[in-house]
Amino acid sequence: MTQNRTWRKSSYSGGAEDGNCVEVSLTHDALIRDSKNASGDVLAFSTPAWTALIRFLGSR
Repeated sequence: MTQNRTWRKSSYSGGAEDGNCVEVSLTHDALIRDSKNASGDVLAFSTPAWTALIRFLGSR
């Protein structure tokens, strides 16, 4: 599921390779993972759920 996807690191990581941050992949859905454990578990969101979450967080 996570192979052959492009992952982007959160801008809040400060660019540090060992920083505490998350990565997101927005291919056909939204997957979120811990950047320190790339082979670990991921959170999966459908496109509508991801859009709703981002809108909600942007309105706060």
